[in-house]
Amino acid sequence: MAARLKEHYLKQVIPALSKEFGYKNVMGVPKIEKISLNIGMGEATQNSKLIDGAVNELGQIAGQKPVITKARKSIAAFKLREGMAIGCTVTLRGDRMYEFLDRLVNVALPRVRDFRGVSSKSFDGRGNYTLGIKDQLIFPEIDYNKVEKVKGMNICITTTAKTDAEGVALLKHLGMPFRTQQ
Repeated sequence: MAARLKEHYLKQVIPALSKEFGYKNVMGVPKIEKISLNIGMGEATQNSKLIDGAVNELGQIAGQKPVITKARKSIAAFKLREGMAIGCTVTLRGDRMYEFLDRLVNVALPRVRDFRGVSSKSFDGRGNYTLGIKDQLIFPEIDYNKVEKVKGMNICITTTAKTDAEGVALLKHLGMPFRTQQ
């Protein structure tokens, strides 16, 4: 069974974007390439057990096993040695990516306190969008009682859009709740 959001993309988003930007070919229409989730745990230098909790939670959220990221070089001021585990990351593609985006937009983001929409200023100039989340408890997969420490995460949505306007339009059609500018 294909992801719900993928079917929505194929049936409604492609025709809407083709009409809006005048694409002649279906392959020219921007699409989401991948979604990268990243948790950086600077505190893991003092307590290496924190990394296990982050890996577990990111695995539950993404539905895929994360890769542990290690420090590239030693920094004495941060008590950091080369090769120390300082975070974890996971890259989602295909149906898992659409499934995650669907859950993010329809379940997780509305659970954020005082949520008025995400900023439309977080595009990088090439149509890719990055979003920071302050706590992982907005995802329903996380059991509140098992959480030792509240961790934030970065979510990078990589698209094939050439410009920010195309990226905004793509994500808007996929249901991303952008904040209205005053």
